[in-house]
Amino acid sequence: MSLKIRLARGGTKKRPHYAIVIADSRSPRDGRFIEKIGFYNPLLPKDHADRIKLDTAKAGEWLKKGATASDRVHRFLANAGLVKPLAKNNPEKAKPKKKAQERAAANAKAAEAPAEG
Repeated sequence: MSLKIRLARGGTKKRPHYAIVIADSRSPRDGRFIEKIGFYNPLLPKDHADRIKLDTAKAGEWLKKGATASDRVHRFLANAGLVKPLAKNNPEKAKPKKKAQERAAANAKAAEAPAEG
């Protein structure tokens, strides 16, 4: 049985809150789970104390048993110091393409010309 530490969605439409659960990877997202180890409320500000609550002791035990975390939960665990953060790269794909760079250069040159004159 492959275990996942993941988020289970709750709340109403456009007002989500999530439970951090240990579940079998084959079970549905909001379906059966083994244990609830915390919650996450994305609507609260990032510095709010109640935005995320996580039982790090239980999470550590489940990680030792072989549970793997989803990307978002992995980030929470990394912030708690239980796992190493994922190494993400900023791809070249995100940079503006050639025409957009030319437009930006033309706009900068046009904005610069009236300032000189």
